[in-house]
Amino acid sequence: MLPSKEEMALSIDEAEWSWLRAHMQRGGLILVDDALDLAETAHKVASDDVVIIQNLVAEGLIGKPTDSNIREWEGNRQKKFAVLIVSPYVLIQEKMPTFH
Repeated sequence: MLPSKEEMALSIDEAEWSWLRAHMQRGGLILVDDALDLAETAHKVASDDVVIIQNLVAEGLIGKPTDSNIREWEGNRQKKFAVLIVSPYVLIQEKMPTFH
């Protein structure tokens, strides 16, 4: 049974770029725009909502990381991401630094 969006939200974790590289190399990494709710987007992917996912891809709101993204992240391997696994994919969002 598919977890709810709320259950998925509870599964969001944090990871550094260095931990995510292997998923990128196997083609399983999906970058989710910060304007989107990560749990909601993951739920759409998990439920195979093809029309919505195709629209998000067409709008450039989700997709594989670009070469430019990868170069930037390679320069900062401690960069933090919000991460949610929807097998076989790992959905990521760039985390903005928090200032205390």
